[in-house]
Amino acid sequence: MRSRPGRSTAPSRSGPVDPGRLDVYLFPAVIGGGLGDIEETLAAGRRLASAGWVPRLYRCGGRPLPREVAGPWDWPTPLERVDRLDPRAPAALTVTPAWGISAAPGRPGAMGRPGPWADEAKEVERVYGTDSTVHVSLEEFARTLSLAREDRERLREGGVPSRALPARLRASAVAGERTRFREAFERFRAFNRPNVLHVFATFRPDPGFAREFPAAVQTGPLWPHRFRPGPGVREGPRAREWVWYASPSSAERIAPAVIDGLTPVEPAMRLLIRTPRPWKVAPCGRGVEVLDRPLSKEAWEARFAGADVRVVTGSRTLLEALEVGGPFLYFNGVVGRGPARRRHRPEKIVAWLEAERERLPSDLRRDLGDFARGRRVRAVVRRAAERRGGWANFPTGGPAPGFRPPFDDAGRLIEEVARALAQSPTDAPGLVGRVRAGLNP
Repeated sequence: MRSRPGRSTAPSRSGPVDPGRLDVYLFPAVIGGGLGDIEETLAAGRRLASAGWVPRLYRCGGRPLPREVAGPWDWPTPLERVDRLDPRAPAALTVTPAWGISAAPGRPGAMGRPGPWADEAKEVERVYGTDSTVHVSLEEFARTLSLAREDRERLREGGVPSRALPARLRASAVAGERTRFREAFERFRAFNRPNVLHVFATFRPDPGFAREFPAAVQTGPLWPHRFRPGPGVREGPRAREWVWYASPSSAERIAPAVIDGLTPVEPAMRLLIRTPRPWKVAPCGRGVEVLDRPLSKEAWEARFAGADVRVVTGSRTLLEALEVGGPFLYFNGVVGRGPARRRHRPEKIVAWLEAERERLPSDLRRDLGDFARGRRVRAVVRRAAERRGGWANFPTGGPAPGFRPPFDDAGRLIEEVARALAQSPTDAPGLVGRVRAGLNP
């Protein structure tokens, strides 16, 4: 099996390295509608900065930054902002979310326009050379589905009822839809580029995905490292407060039930709802605060870390909740109404639930799954707040990753790749090929 931790026979390169032999560039962007892609890129930058590199935010002169990139963000320290290339090293490493979408050059045909960082990526390759440039492409977290599972998920989220899925899946296979998806996925992810390292972080490696997409490199999560040096449990008393990062627009549909679930809890439990968009549902109930304006990093992290329960979404706040430790709920939104209601992009919580199968009591598994679907919201909130059943012993830390080092931690792997490129600055394709094969950089 490729693209997962196989027999790592090559020696580790975790020893001392001269950071001056490699220039690092960050190309943050929004893929789709979430802002987590920017934070993930900066998390990789912070990891490289802690190892001695000084990341650069390079934007060609006269070009505004892509939307949302201006911040405020938790930028790596130190960070250089430059509008022209001034190489100080023989090789370069860039970090980009979904390179094939955000930094690839234009292509003929539909959806062929260049990515928002295409000019900068092209200039880096021109100046340093293709063989001396590695592009680290941070792909969507936990989206490591085999073609059969991807086909099912595509149809499910598209609104095909469960009872109709078997027939629709058979029709999809006959019509060659999976083959066309695979071809499009490989093309738009730029798997044919030998110097692009596609990092698919997840909780457990998926053998089917690895067989079907051998250029994809599956790893453990890229941990935020915002609260502790690594995944763990926060010690000390927690506030009588829930903190909810309510990013999905459909969060407003379940908000009344969340508030109703907390209302009878004694002593009183406060609720902080942080949203990146105007909140249309008037806050009701005691101790409910809706925050739709910027909050300082320090203030937000203090309330997030000290909360009794965190309600999270997407990948970054999910990993932050795991890093802090303690109970959490997950809601990434729902689409449709009534019997047609279904979860929006649930693969992240599904992957975690699968990875934690042996540690999760059945009632806790049911509560987490139902809340993610927008079901039994009031009852689940009450059970979580009162620590009923499995909520009394919520599992701590992240699940066992199922990867061998350095593939067990995406940040560790990226750091090892940077070290290897610094030591062999003209072997970018060979380096990427080794990592794709499951070997140490």
